[in-house]
Amino acid sequence: MIDWDAIDTVLLDMDGTLLDLHFDNFFWLEHLPRRYARIHERDEDAARLELAERFRAEQGSLNWYCVDHWSRELGLDVSALKREVRHLIAVRPYVEEFLARLHASRQRVMLVTNAHHKSLELKLAHVGLERWFDAIVSSHDFRRAKEEPGFWAALAAVEPFDPARTLLVDDNHTVLQSAHEYGIRHLLTLLQPDSRRELRSGLHFPAILHFDEIMPAAERGDG
Repeated sequence: MIDWDAIDTVLLDMDGTLLDLHFDNFFWLEHLPRRYARIHERDEDAARLELAERFRAEQGSLNWYCVDHWSRELGLDVSALKREVRHLIAVRPYVEEFLARLHASRQRVMLVTNAHHKSLELKLAHVGLERWFDAIVSSHDFRRAKEEPGFWAALAAVEPFDPARTLLVDDNHTVLQSAHEYGIRHLLTLLQPDSRRELRSGLHFPAILHFDEIMPAAERGDG
């Protein structure tokens, strides 16, 4: 599926790509509404419906991913609430070996995420993947989400890459479409970003279940 000789740069998403999306789905759909209702003395079902509507209104924007935005909007400490369930943060299968292989290769490897810096720090501290990357970039550095026009050009201005020789792996269709329109040639998505949910079907971009399907060859020793 991947001709590694045709790839110079690898851009990897975090949530739903390297990490199991179960943590985020559980947090935003279960834990946060429950704690929001308790803190503000609201009916839990009503709180869940209210939050779903508010989240939907911001979907795809930088605010949607912003911990500080939701802390202000909801009157609570989102970072602290995330720490309450950080034990659910988990690396997807074969990710560590995949990253180690890439790290030993000639490709430049970047983590490119929409996660807010506070979420990014929490997750990397928990899973310890940062050592495998040549650069770690949050879309908040550019004040535009990966879905938005101009993000990829802004990234390339800071971390130059040749779109024709770049691979992006991301679970978000809108992000992949944005990258395609920019000219990134090699695009890949995930069949099961959340391990507790069914495999996705009808995807527009090529998809894998796990990274063992595209594992780069191991570096051979001199002997």
